[in-house]
Amino acid sequence: MVKVGKCSFCGGDISPGTGVMLVKNDGTILHFCSSKCFKSFKLGRDPKRTPWSSYFLSRKQASK
Repeated sequence: MVKVGKCSFCGGDISPGTGVMLVKNDGTILHFCSSKCFKSFKLGRDPKRTPWSSYFLSRKQASK
C-alpha cells in the first residue's frame, strides 16, 4: 500500500516520490507538495491567509 502524505503548508496530497521534506533542528519533519509551498513557508507566510491553500478555503467556507 502506497502512503499518500499531506502538505504541511497547503494541506494538499503528496504523491509518492514527489515533494520536499524538511527536517528541523528540533526533529520536526515537514512535508511540502511543491517548491511554491516550501518557499512560502520559508518566507513566513501564514497558510490561513494564502488564498490557494486548503486551510484558507476551509476557513472561508466556515465563515459563511
